[in-house]
Amino acid sequence: MKKSIYIFSPSSAVSDKLAFKRGVKRLKSLGYEVEVDKAALEIHQRFAGDDETRIAAIYRACASGADIAMISRGGYGLTRILPAIDYEIVSTAISRGTQFVGFSDFTAFQMALFAKTGAVSWAGPSLGEDFGALAGSDDIMEACFNDMVTGQGEGSGWRMPKTVIKQKDPFSVSTAYSIDNSVLWGGNLAMLTSLVGTPYLPVVENGILFIEDIGEHPYRVERMLAQLLQAGILAQQRAIIFGQFTQYKLVPHDKNYQMASVIEWLKKQVNALVLTGLPFGHVATKIVLPVGMPVTLAVEGRDAFLLWGHQH
Repeated sequence: MKKSIYIFSPSSAVSDKLAFKRGVKRLKSLGYEVEVDKAALEIHQRFAGDDETRIAAIYRACASGADIAMISRGGYGLTRILPAIDYEIVSTAISRGTQFVGFSDFTAFQMALFAKTGAVSWAGPSLGEDFGALAGSDDIMEACFNDMVTGQGEGSGWRMPKTVIKQKDPFSVSTAYSIDNSVLWGGNLAMLTSLVGTPYLPVVENGILFIEDIGEHPYRVERMLAQLLQAGILAQQRAIIFGQFTQYKLVPHDKNYQMASVIEWLKKQVNALVLTGLPFGHVATKIVLPVGMPVTLAVEGRDAFLLWGHQH
């Protein structure tokens, strides 16, 4: 029986309709049944319909009975409607088998859902940016997505860059390090930071936090991390994993200050293990991650693994 995917637009208006069409075509070619929400291509100001339209689209996704509810794109729009969403409706849909998938602006929805209900969602691809990519969708992304859809995904691994592996870190090339049964959470750093002080940011103790962003200069990344640090959030984590931070431009004023500088600064501020190179973010090759699920993080030298198959 074919797996079904429901496409909806809870954030910004779809500006690249060709990418949207390519995404639908690609999903169908991979053997999925695809249903597009009736308001998926609506436009109201910069949004995919007014607030009420986008909230209704979320509920239609919940009622669709699809195996996967996938966002068309991120952008901005979910933060302003978080108080109006009935998260129990979403949680019930998930318990009945509909998995919600997305990233970027979708992080706000995922955090609120987890904070309010404890329900697990998936950080993963969106329709246009990933399946509708002009260069074609990435093979690794597709394989990870398919594993999630079919329930076969048991974890993901990656190799960290050499430049951030130093002997002063709490592991070395010859040492294995493991963190067991810690909740994996996070996503887009700007979205996480915007939820500090609200009831929509979950309180996760002894967690594993993963972060990514696009178009954020290193100093802005550090400033957001400083806010999470000073709010006491980073002190509660056992590990902080940097995904991909893309599409920013250094300027002469930066001198030698870059993302590596931010990472080294953070390592001095926290007791948590700080890892880098996670293949997730606004990049073609992205893995799929269970947001809100207990996982095991295993590290040996430059090799890192997030494992969750044992939690199913």
